Amino acid sequence: MDLRDVIIIGSGPAGYTAAVYAARAGLRPLCIEGYAAGGQLLLTGRVENFPGWPEGIDGPELIQRMRDQAANAGCEFLMRDVSELDLSGSPFRIRAGKDEFHGRAVIIATGAGSKQLGLSSEVALQNHGVAYCAICDGAFFTDQRVAVVGGGDAAIETALSLSKLAREVYLVHRRDELRASKVMQGYAAARPNIELVTPFTVEQILGEDIGRVTGLRLRHVTTGEEHVRKLEGVFVSIGHTPNTEFFRPWLDLDRAGYLVVEPDSTRTNVPGIFAAGDVHDHVYRQAVTAAGSGCMAALDAERWLAHTANDSTTEVTRWAA
Repeated sequence: MDLRDVIIIGSGPAGYTAAVYAARAGLRPLCIEGYAAGGQLLLTGRVENFPGWPEGIDGPELIQRMRDQAANAGCEFLMRDVSELDLSGSPFRIRAGKDEFHGRAVIIATGAGSKQLGLSSEVALQNHGVAYCAICDGAFFTDQRVAVVGGGDAAIETALSLSKLAREVYLVHRRDELRASKVMQGYAAARPNIELVTPFTVEQILGEDIGRVTGLRLRHVTTGEEHVRKLEGVFVSIGHTPNTEFFRPWLDLDRAGYLVVEPDSTRTNVPGIFAAGDVHDHVYRQAVTAAGSGCMAALDAERWLAHTANDSTTEVTRWAA
């Protein structure tokens, strides 16, 4: 049996930071990265708000440096997707392809993905005018025209953030009325450079032929009339989907599908299983906060292992409140 002290499922800032801390603690971690290793930083262009990089750094380079640091600390990596799990008790059984591993503790860092519009032009223009995080990428659109696609509170928060930088912000929604709270709608209405564009769907993001966003082709939901709105950036804000469905048989999820952890910790309802990053954080969703919770998960796992060092098995029970 291939028994590890810690197995980390997932990568990105949370998984790789957990790997650094677990390796430095001598826990011989195995990080099962998945085929899409790197997380959302792979979809991020220039990162200018991660501490330690005053000139900024490209998202893919930043995540590669995190991985390199974890490897240098002694973490072993497996670039495969998990195919089978048994989290009924420690040691936990995890299969990836034909290989099976057992972990005394598991850190889940599978993240959450931004929901996309499903357009080929959206995929082609990611990092070339199409973005998903105003805090991360808003500064690149200073004094430009941008659109925010979405109608909930998160979309309005994105529009409000961008309105401080961009010349014009078009809030595009497919229904006549926004889903956002009245308070948030009032904030948006008070900003003179935010324009509500409803009810329209995005048919195409323009600019694929020249490699940068030049506009949107919109279709009116009722009349079917189409028109083009010229702009330089598109922020898609229609929600996130946590990558948690695989864990549903064992772990508690909230109504939105995020893993539930105990307050002030990364502990899930199953002793020995910890959650790090966007897989449980639906509030901040930043690379630096994901990295921080990866550190927390590794420390929590190390302490839990120390407390259970004399136990050969651990039954699934609720942690005491």
